[in-house]
Amino acid sequence: MINTVLIANRGEIACRIIRACRRLGMRTVAIYSDADASALHVQMADEAVHVGPSPSSESYLVMDAIINAARRTGADAIHPGFGFLAENSDFAQACADADLVFIGPTPFAIAAMGNKRAARELVERVGVPVLPGYGGVDQSQDTLRREAERIGWPLMVKAAAGGGGKGMRLVQSVADLDDACAAARREAQQAFGSDELILERALLAPRHIEFQIFGDQHGNLIHLGERECSIQRRHQKVIEEAPSMALTPELRASMGAAAVTAGRTVNYSNAGTVEFLLDSDGTFYFLEINSRLQVEHPVTECVTGLDLVEWQLLIAGGQALPLCQEQVQVHGYAIEARLYAENPANDFLPVTGEIVLWREPQGEGIRVESGIQSGDQVSIFYDPMLAKVIAYGPDRATANRRLVRALESTTLLGLTNNISFLRAVLKHPAYEAGELNTAFLAEHFPHWAEPGGDVPLALFAVTLAQWQHHPQVETNRGYWRNNPNRPQLYRYIVLPGDQPVEVYLTPTHKMATYEMSIDREIESKAVVEFHGQTAHAMTVTVDGHRQRVTFVRSEHTWWVQTRGGVVQLKEVD
Repeated sequence: MINTVLIANRGEIACRIIRACRRLGMRTVAIYSDADASALHVQMADEAVHVGPSPSSESYLVMDAIINAARRTGADAIHPGFGFLAENSDFAQACADADLVFIGPTPFAIAAMGNKRAARELVERVGVPVLPGYGGVDQSQDTLRREAERIGWPLMVKAAAGGGGKGMRLVQSVADLDDACAAARREAQQAFGSDELILERALLAPRHIEFQIFGDQHGNLIHLGERECSIQRRHQKVIEEAPSMALTPELRASMGAAAVTAGRTVNYSNAGTVEFLLDSDGTFYFLEINSRLQVEHPVTECVTGLDLVEWQLLIAGGQALPLCQEQVQVHGYAIEARLYAENPANDFLPVTGEIVLWREPQGEGIRVESGIQSGDQVSIFYDPMLAKVIAYGPDRATANRRLVRALESTTLLGLTNNISFLRAVLKHPAYEAGELNTAFLAEHFPHWAEPGGDVPLALFAVTLAQWQHHPQVETNRGYWRNNPNRPQLYRYIVLPGDQPVEVYLTPTHKMATYEMSIDREIESKAVVEFHGQTAHAMTVTVDGHRQRVTFVRSEHTWWVQTRGGVVQLKEVD
């Protein structure tokens, strides 16, 4: 029986596991690096152990430090979460050698499925369909060229030990093969410690469908339905949903059976995901098995009503699966959006900085998984995913509307993020119609730009916030206004620009009502009524239009969330 679980991870998945352990009455131990000393998962756990400096190679990936932390705290088991050491067979074996329960599959299953070439050979033997390809021992470039010509173009070059889109290149002709292989080898060696490659025929616009499988230590193995993960950038998932609109009952049964068959090749236990590519003609092909819990597991939980982390914990403790295949029921639809600290308008490059204000959305059918809080620093050391927002509804359209509304009411101020981009994707007619494939973002959003927020509203709100704090402002002309009804002047720069903007505020004879203008322009004049303010929100009526504005100030910079987007203002003297 498991009493204490050490979570060998960080961020939202560590918080997720802690919550599941609490429900089961299990104690939790967090680990943390220098950068995570005050992180939310450290605060939530019953105990926490420092395991090293900020780089993951010196902390979250140091097996001995994690095993020692478990021994020191009397932990019975280690949950690896996802990423880091979750699919490391050596770590799973080290846990076993230390008499610690590894909450995941066996070291043998992880090793077998961690290499794409070996996994492909295993499942092909039992009749699971695979793409035409090559994964032989001979890795010479001459052999790869010859096999590529046999497979045909276009094709994918993949790291055999890869995952997460690393070590992967699309090749259109033999002229590009050598450079693609060299780049994939370098990336694979750096990421996975192996430069072994496989080649596979490329499907240019397939759907990405994965099946959640679960096995126990008594030989039982089932699937819990599918998830569609076709919305991707750089081969990494952005939006996931369950179930998939593309699957008929017959296709779902066929793919589910293939997923279970693939798992049985290694006597799979605990949580895993069998991933497939689905062509437009309904033909599906095995892609890989991820021998861990997936980021997108909440959508499966929403439509099945099951807690997959609780299942992981109970099965690792020796219990049998609580359901057989016939008892698994799927109801409704769920969609998950991943929130990243990244700039979608600049090739999705990750960004760093302070989360000045974080407020999670609420509402019917809304679930949030996060590991962040206001004041956290997003560093260069870890994955830029910050949180996941999930919406559930009786049908896909309802789930989608709820998710769009949830993202509109999510507050993440202080750094560039992808919330506006996610909203744009979810509201695209092709997405609403379920016309999905892995080329969706490249096809529909090749040159996306961040929408501008309501700058006048932001300027009025920030000016009113300052006026409420200091009704008689000291202007940059060096004296105090003696007449409170004369215009009060405030100056800002609307970032990322550099030109000052002047805002004039004049109190009227009506209480809490002001005449305001920008740069004294006639067309910018407005009557603004102030209805109340909290620490980070204000309600105002501008020319008869009542609106609520969320904002936060850090030093002399304001982030203002309007309906159209976020506006950033810098105070100037």
